[in-house]
Amino acid sequence: MGRAHKVLDTLVTDGRAAIFHTAVNVVLASSLVPRHLRRTLYRALGFTIGAASLSAHLNFKSSNIDIGDRVYVNEGCVFDNLAQVTIGDFVHIGPEVLVGTTSHEIGPSSCRAGPTQLAPVCIGAGSWIGARAIVLPGVSVGEGCVIAAGAVVTRDCRPNGLYAGVPARRIRDL
Repeated sequence: MGRAHKVLDTLVTDGRAAIFHTAVNVVLASSLVPRHLRRTLYRALGFTIGAASLSAHLNFKSSNIDIGDRVYVNEGCVFDNLAQVTIGDFVHIGPEVLVGTTSHEIGPSSCRAGPTQLAPVCIGAGSWIGARAIVLPGVSVGEGCVIAAGAVVTRDCRPNGLYAGVPARRIRDL
Protein backbone atom coordinates (compact mmCIF):
# COMPACT_ATOMS: atom_id res chain seq x y z
CA MET A 1 0.00 0.00 0.00
CA GLY A 2 2.85 2.42 0.83
CA ARG A 3 4.44 2.15 -2.63
CA ALA A 4 1.11 2.52 -4.44
CA HIS A 5 0.34 5.61 -2.33
CA LYS A 6 3.73 7.16 -3.25
CA VAL A 7 3.14 6.47 -6.94
CA LEU A 8 -0.32 8.04 -6.76
CA ASP A 9 1.08 11.10 -4.92
CA THR A 10 3.76 11.48 -7.61
CA LEU A 11 1.18 11.24 -10.39
CA VAL A 12 -1.03 13.85 -8.75
CA THR A 13 1.91 16.21 -8.10
CA ASP A 14 3.26 15.80 -11.63
CA GLY A 15 -0.23 16.23 -13.08
CA ARG A 16 -0.75 19.51 -11.21
CA ALA A 17 2.66 20.77 -12.35
CA ALA A 18 1.84 19.86 -15.95
CA ILE A 19 -1.50 21.67 -15.79
CA PHE A 20 0.13 24.77 -14.24
CA HIS A 21 2.92 24.75 -16.82
CA THR A 22 0.51 24.36 -19.74
CA ALA A 23 -1.87 27.06 -18.51
CA VAL A 24 0.77 29.59 -17.48
CA ASN A 25 3.80 28.98 -19.70
CA VAL A 26 2.09 27.83 -22.89
CA VAL A 27 -1.44 29.25 -23.12
CA LEU A 28 -1.05 32.56 -21.22
CA ALA A 29 2.48 33.07 -22.54
CA SER A 30 1.23 32.96 -26.12
CA SER A 31 1.55 36.02 -28.34
CA LEU A 32 -2.15 35.54 -29.10
CA VAL A 33 -3.15 36.55 -25.55
CA PRO A 34 -3.42 40.37 -25.14
CA ARG A 35 -1.36 41.88 -22.30
CA HIS A 36 -4.37 43.08 -20.27
CA LEU A 37 -6.03 39.66 -20.49
CA ARG A 38 -2.74 37.89 -19.62
CA ARG A 39 -2.40 40.05 -16.48
CA THR A 40 -6.02 39.36 -15.48
CA LEU A 41 -5.64 35.60 -15.95
CA TYR A 42 -2.35 35.50 -14.02
CA ARG A 43 -4.18 37.22 -11.14
CA ALA A 44 -6.95 34.62 -11.34
CA LEU A 45 -4.25 31.95 -10.89
CA GLY A 46 -2.98 33.55 -7.68
CA PHE A 47 -0.25 35.87 -8.95
CA THR A 48 -0.07 39.28 -7.23
CA ILE A 49 0.24 41.82 -10.04
CA GLY A 50 -0.34 45.56 -10.05
CA ALA A 51 -0.77 47.67 -13.17
CA ALA A 52 2.09 45.91 -14.97
CA SER A 53 2.74 45.18 -18.62
CA LEU A 54 3.79 41.55 -19.06
CA SER A 55 5.07 40.51 -22.48
CA ALA A 56 4.53 37.16 -24.12
CA HIS A 57 6.78 34.12 -23.67
CA LEU A 58 7.35 34.48 -19.92
CA ASN A 59 8.02 31.38 -17.82
CA PHE A 60 6.99 30.91 -14.19
CA LYS A 61 7.47 27.92 -11.86
CA SER A 62 4.72 28.98 -9.43
CA SER A 63 2.51 31.90 -8.46
CA ASN A 64 5.02 33.09 -5.78
CA ILE A 65 5.44 36.53 -7.29
CA ASP A 66 4.45 40.06 -6.37
CA ILE A 67 4.77 42.52 -9.26
CA GLY A 68 4.17 46.21 -8.56
CA ASP A 69 2.62 49.00 -10.60
CA ARG A 70 4.04 50.38 -13.84
CA VAL A 71 6.36 47.39 -14.22
CA TYR A 72 7.39 46.27 -17.69
CA VAL A 73 8.63 42.71 -18.23
CA ASN A 74 10.03 42.03 -21.70
CA GLU A 75 9.77 38.76 -23.66
CA GLY A 76 11.48 35.51 -22.77
CA CYS A 77 12.08 36.13 -19.06
CA VAL A 78 12.26 33.12 -16.73
CA PHE A 79 11.13 33.34 -13.11
CA ASP A 80 12.29 30.30 -11.16
CA ASN A 81 9.99 31.48 -8.39
CA LEU A 82 9.61 28.51 -6.08
CA ALA A 83 10.47 31.02 -3.35
CA GLN A 84 8.96 34.52 -3.37
CA VAL A 85 9.97 37.06 -6.03
CA THR A 86 9.05 40.68 -5.27
CA ILE A 87 9.32 43.34 -7.98
CA GLY A 88 8.79 46.96 -6.94
CA ASP A 89 6.94 49.70 -8.81
CA PHE A 90 8.40 51.23 -12.00
CA VAL A 91 10.82 48.35 -12.62
CA HIS A 92 11.79 47.51 -16.20
CA ILE A 93 13.07 44.03 -16.96
CA GLY A 94 14.81 43.44 -20.30
CA PRO A 95 14.41 40.43 -22.57
CA GLU A 96 15.49 36.95 -21.46
CA VAL A 97 16.31 37.90 -17.86
CA LEU A 98 16.54 34.97 -15.42
CA VAL A 99 15.42 35.46 -11.82
CA GLY A 100 16.23 32.39 -9.76
CA THR A 101 15.17 31.38 -6.27
CA THR A 102 16.40 27.79 -6.35
CA SER A 103 19.92 26.43 -5.95
CA HIS A 104 21.73 23.54 -4.28
CA GLU A 105 24.14 23.10 -1.42
CA ILE A 106 27.50 21.74 -2.57
CA GLY A 107 27.38 18.00 -2.08
CA PRO A 108 30.09 15.31 -1.90
CA SER A 109 32.27 14.48 -4.91
CA SER A 110 29.87 11.70 -5.91
CA CYS A 111 27.13 14.31 -6.49
CA ARG A 112 28.06 17.99 -6.17
CA ALA A 113 24.44 19.18 -6.54
CA GLY A 114 23.41 18.55 -2.94
CA PRO A 115 20.10 19.32 -1.24
CA THR A 116 17.92 22.02 -2.78
CA GLN A 117 17.96 25.50 -1.25
CA LEU A 118 15.29 28.17 -1.77
CA ALA A 119 15.84 31.89 -1.21
CA PRO A 120 13.61 34.85 -2.16
CA VAL A 121 14.58 37.63 -4.57
CA CYS A 122 13.60 41.30 -4.31
CA ILE A 123 14.01 43.91 -7.04
CA GLY A 124 13.59 47.43 -5.69
CA ALA A 125 11.37 50.13 -7.14
CA GLY A 126 12.64 52.05 -10.15
CA SER A 127 15.32 49.52 -11.08
CA TRP A 128 16.19 48.45 -14.62
CA ILE A 129 17.44 44.92 -15.25
CA GLY A 130 19.23 44.69 -18.63
CA ALA A 131 18.82 41.98 -21.25
CA ARG A 132 19.93 38.47 -20.32
CA ALA A 133 20.98 39.44 -16.81
CA ILE A 134 20.78 36.77 -14.13
CA VAL A 135 19.65 37.48 -10.57
CA LEU A 136 20.54 34.59 -8.26
CA PRO A 137 18.66 33.28 -5.20
CA GLY A 138 18.62 35.39 -2.05
CA VAL A 139 19.60 38.63 -3.79
CA SER A 140 18.03 42.03 -3.14
CA VAL A 141 18.51 44.66 -5.82
CA GLY A 142 18.19 48.08 -4.18
CA GLU A 143 15.85 50.80 -5.41
CA GLY A 144 16.95 52.73 -8.48
CA CYS A 145 19.65 50.29 -9.59
CA VAL A 146 20.67 49.51 -13.15
CA ILE A 147 21.86 45.97 -13.76
CA ALA A 148 23.81 45.85 -17.03
CA ALA A 149 22.95 43.43 -19.81
CA GLY A 150 24.51 40.02 -19.21
CA ALA A 151 25.43 40.73 -15.58
CA VAL A 152 25.23 37.94 -13.02
CA VAL A 153 24.02 39.32 -9.69
CA THR A 154 25.35 37.06 -6.92
CA ARG A 155 24.90 39.36 -3.91
CA ASP A 156 22.80 42.31 -2.76
CA CYS A 157 23.03 45.59 -4.67
CA ARG A 158 22.95 48.86 -2.73
CA PRO A 159 20.40 51.42 -4.00
CA ASN A 160 21.08 53.78 -6.92
CA GLY A 161 24.06 52.05 -8.45
CA LEU A 162 25.11 50.71 -11.84
CA TYR A 163 26.13 47.07 -11.55
CA ALA A 164 27.87 45.13 -14.33
CA GLY A 165 30.01 42.06 -14.88
CA VAL A 166 30.28 38.44 -13.86
CA PRO A 167 29.88 38.50 -10.95
CA ALA A 168 28.18 41.90 -10.96
CA ARG A 169 29.94 44.68 -9.08
CA ARG A 170 29.08 48.32 -8.50
CA ILE A 171 30.58 50.36 -11.33
CA ARG A 172 29.34 53.77 -10.23
CA ASP A 173 26.75 55.66 -8.22
CA LEU A 174 23.65 56.93 -9.97
